[in-house]
Amino acid sequence: MMNSRRTFLKQAGLAAGAALLIPSFAFDKASKNVGLQLYSLRNELPKDVKGIIEKVAQAGYKEVETYGFSNGKFWGLTPKEFKALLNANGLKAPSGHYHMDDFVKTGKTDRLKADIESSAAIGGKYFTIAGAHVDMSKGVDGFKKTADDFNKVAEIAKASGLKFAYHNHDFEFKKLGDTTGYDVYLSETDKNLVNFELDLYWVVRSGNDPLALFKKYPGRFPMWHVKDMDKAKPEWNTEVGKGSIDFKSIFAQAKLSGMQHFFVEHETNYQPDPVGSIKTSCGYIKANLI
Repeated sequence: MMNSRRTFLKQAGLAAGAALLIPSFAFDKASKNVGLQLYSLRNELPKDVKGIIEKVAQAGYKEVETYGFSNGKFWGLTPKEFKALLNANGLKAPSGHYHMDDFVKTGKTDRLKADIESSAAIGGKYFTIAGAHVDMSKGVDGFKKTADDFNKVAEIAKASGLKFAYHNHDFEFKKLGDTTGYDVYLSETDKNLVNFELDLYWVVRSGNDPLALFKKYPGRFPMWHVKDMDKAKPEWNTEVGKGSIDFKSIFAQAKLSGMQHFFVEHETNYQPDPVGSIKTSCGYIKANLI
């Protein structure tokens, strides 16, 4: 009996030691599925939805993030039809970009609820706001008002089984005394309701450090936008791995950030071969980051 106990304790100690050796970039299986924000193919997609979605899958992507839902359809396809197209190509759409300005301006929820239902209908997990109106003239109070709106919209999304997320640009990082709009968002929202999709490019472009945000607000960033910064012209994007952003150090802290999904996005400097370009980014990520 004593030998068995000693053996058990020894094995438990070895297991604990092994756990300490697990690198900090170990994150769950879902987050290893490379995603694409479909805005990267905004010129091609409306012309040939089925063909482009097929090419996205062939380029190595497993997930997509939608944009541009309008008049009840995704580029001419109903949510049911679009989900069927994704399924046929082995793709999922855990997030989509929407807006909430109608709700903010009028308090009406009709458009908001229709958008939320469309996201749920294609199997979405996150109802993501791509950008929200802020009364900048009110400084911190303007951001507090928008943060309060986030909490309200998050409650509406929750009722449909979705989580709420907010996608940043760079203006949220401008100093407001000893704080920023982004800090206001993170401190004034309910962490059980409001999530953040961190656009890594815009964080770096604004002069901030994603790793510092992870440390200050651990677990608040279940989604990322991964896009690189052109070395010669920082206002341009380039394929992931060809620019100046140190993605290896960022991915090494994926667990700390809470990241579960990430999406490549080529937002600016539209490439001559956009499909080839997204394939290059996907290939770099699979070979070097996950």
